[in-house]
Amino acid sequence: MPKLLLAALLLSLAACKEAPPPVQAATTAKPQAQAPSRPVDPNEELSIRVRRALEEAGKIDAAAIDISATDGVVTLFGTAGTKDERERAAQVAAKVDGVKSVENKLVVVRGS
Repeated sequence: MPKLLLAALLLSLAACKEAPPPVQAATTAKPQAQAPSRPVDPNEELSIRVRRALEEAGKIDAAAIDISATDGVVTLFGTAGTKDERERAAQVAAKVDGVKSVENKLVVVRGS
């Protein structure tokens, strides 16, 4: 009987030594969510380009300026600290590719 128990024990141990099935490595990276595709609005794109130009120009407080664009006509709203800043903003906007004309509605407010 002890030989039979020993044989059963050896057989059960041998069955446990079979190679485990391959395990896939867990990844911690999350799949990136893709932004929903929407048509590009050329007016919005032009406004963004004008905004960047104003920010890069220097001596212009671009944060005080709102920009709208419609079919190449750019309108600047907001405030400028000086008359020179007001004129410089319009000149910078006019040089942006795609701008046909600029309506400068900036108001000069000292200390703005």
